[in-house]
Amino acid sequence: MFGIKELMGLSDEVYLDFKRGVRACILTNLSLLLPFIIIIQAIITLLDPLMDGGALNVRRLWTLFAAGIASGLLYFCAYRNEYRKTFTVAYGESERIRLEVAEHIRRLPLSFFNDKNLSELTTNMMADCASVEHTMSHVAPGLFAGIATAALTCLLLGLFDWRMSLALFVPLPFAFGLIAATRKLQERFSEELVAAKLNVSEQVQEYLEGIKAVKAFCIGGEKSAALESALRGMMWTALKSEGAVGIFVTLASMFLQAGLGLVTLAGVTLMTGGRLAPVTFLAFAAISAKIYSPLIVILTLLPEFFYMLVSTRRMQSLRKAMLMTGDENVSLTNYNIELKNVSFAYNEENVIKNVSLSIPQNGVTAFVGPSGSGKTTISRLIARFWDVDGGAILVGGRDIREIDPERLMSCMSFVFQDVVLFNDTAMNNIRVGKHGASDAEIYAAARAARCDDFIRKLPGGYDTVLGENGATLSGGERQRISIARAILKDAPVILLDEATASLDPENESLIQEAISELVKGRTVIVIAHRLRTVTGADKIAVLERGRLVEEGTGGDLIKRGGLFANLYRIQQESLGWTVKK
Repeated sequence: MFGIKELMGLSDEVYLDFKRGVRACILTNLSLLLPFIIIIQAIITLLDPLMDGGALNVRRLWTLFAAGIASGLLYFCAYRNEYRKTFTVAYGESERIRLEVAEHIRRLPLSFFNDKNLSELTTNMMADCASVEHTMSHVAPGLFAGIATAALTCLLLGLFDWRMSLALFVPLPFAFGLIAATRKLQERFSEELVAAKLNVSEQVQEYLEGIKAVKAFCIGGEKSAALESALRGMMWTALKSEGAVGIFVTLASMFLQAGLGLVTLAGVTLMTGGRLAPVTFLAFAAISAKIYSPLIVILTLLPEFFYMLVSTRRMQSLRKAMLMTGDENVSLTNYNIELKNVSFAYNEENVIKNVSLSIPQNGVTAFVGPSGSGKTTISRLIARFWDVDGGAILVGGRDIREIDPERLMSCMSFVFQDVVLFNDTAMNNIRVGKHGASDAEIYAAARAARCDDFIRKLPGGYDTVLGENGATLSGGERQRISIARAILKDAPVILLDEATASLDPENESLIQEAISELVKGRTVIVIAHRLRTVTGADKIAVLERGRLVEEGTGGDLIKRGGLFANLYRIQQESLGWTVKK
């Protein structure tokens, strides 16, 4: 059907449902013509006594009345069928698309997000899906059904009088041709409007995320130049887009409305020449008054359909983004990790350069070094958030690029410096670590993570909703819930990224106790700025500008007097720093 399946990116099943919806709309449109046919027949019945002087056919009028009631019931059934096959299908497909996009995004490598931002992906999941949903429910079925109904009506009316039928529909190709001829221009305006809306979304998100700085430096409201510029740009883009599309639709409607004049002119000419019966002229006049209104609606739907195509292309572009693949059934016999000549770059900037390192099983390996040396990047590469550009990373002797990311992730637990909590209960936030975990398992993990006490003091205990990103908790409390997740997951490999970097001494002590419970008998990778916290690690890898410059135990590295010893000395000296008047 006009390549609609490819244009809208529909699955085979949904495409079949879509065609059923179009057929249902055609049936509804045709059922709407029945009352007009009955009315015309009633008028003819009323006029017959005046034309031939006979008696009024009351029985025929009652028959037409009954037919009118039946046509109303038929329209109700047809519309109900249309609703079920268009709106219900459209909303179900919209849900499927959103879930599919969310799952696709979850499986994308982090390299994909270097060129994307949260507002754009949110637009993909919400605004673009909503556009497709609206088109499938309100636009496309009515559009294609209206065109098909108009063509079918033209053929049927041609059986009665082809001359009047031609006069009725000759403006149709000119009107729709104008809209079709300006499609590329309309799509360009649509793309500009989508880009303007996306820019506003980005600026609003940045404004809200930086609200503390906005308030602190009095750059809110009209003083936020970027936000004001984005909003003003969207306004002018919308005006330009709507104005141009409005001109095209108005001109097309004028072509279409000319059909009323053509029908009247053709009917009067034929009737005065004795080549057309007055009743036929009356029928065509009534039908033309009825049929042009939905056709004008169709003209207004076409620009909406073109706008939807922009959203569909964005959705299809997202779906084509390459996913990480690998074997889901890999069996790992050990969890020794080895980096072999690993190199990696963000865009064009090399951040990891030819790093080779062995990370033994059931030991603690710490990555240290100045900011920007590549510590966190290496931990993300081990977890396969990205794939390496050069070299290889092996877990249990297997290249992680051969392992399905889901399977690899099941072997690893993470405790990040920046904890992400959901607007859900404390119980469910911990259960993120292991779906389907029992309440007893969650309580045990919370006790081990030293967060059972403060959770039970919350108003609803474990059923307390923590607010967006755990807004009701302190930084240390949020961190301990993160550790409880990791304990509950019980993975053989643990990655700790600055888990105690910005905590007060009391919370740091509690979290260190929780981490001690977490790391027992596991392969542990620690990223730390506070070097005193990792001097007892089994191995310390010192990075500088993406290169491995030293490795060994804390005592050995201090004795060597290299970069680690220098950083350690500086930190020890900074412990005595105070603010002076």
